[in-house]
Amino acid sequence: MEFNKKLQELRKQKGLTQEELAEKLYVSRTAISKWESGRGYPNIESLKMLAKFFSLTVDEMLSSNEILILAEEYNKRKERHFRDLIYGLLDICITMLFFLPFFAERANGDIRSVSLVTLNGIQPYLKIAYLSVVISMVIMGVLLLALQNCQSVAWTKSKTIISLTLGAITVLIFIISSQPYAAVFAFALLVIKTLMLLKR
Repeated sequence: MEFNKKLQELRKQKGLTQEELAEKLYVSRTAISKWESGRGYPNIESLKMLAKFFSLTVDEMLSSNEILILAEEYNKRKERHFRDLIYGLLDICITMLFFLPFFAERANGDIRSVSLVTLNGIQPYLKIAYLSVVISMVIMGVLLLALQNCQSVAWTKSKTIISLTLGAITVLIFIISSQPYAAVFAFALLVIKTLMLLKR
């Protein structure tokens, strides 16, 4: 018997509604409804709680095919979690531009290397552009780390694209404004993220 039908049967045998079962397992009623309709499987922890609640083993709850599906989903989730962690850390790494002398500044006919914090010898709109892209990437990095367990479909689909797009925009701005060191640094971060995406 498939997991969704088995879960329905076990719940009805105990005389519980979906809402009552959800309360006992500390999950949402929507989760129980999703599992019973066959639109998804519980994660490992929820599956263990279900098995314990119904006095069964995890193997008795699932068919061998469903165990494989669940294992694949678990591996994909772990991979996404790891990628989000790396993407978040790489995006936050851009803060080094605030402190490392990667920007060229003309002063008294000389060109010297300065950090973004001390960069003053350029047009104000350029400094605003630099600050905007760097701060945007840092915010994206923080969001990637903070929202690793977020299940929102919109966030799940867009987070990688947003991170890569911000990285590409940052590189372009540094190239167009003739800041080669900053551009190379931002490009290196972008290449690492792209390679990780291609590897999956």
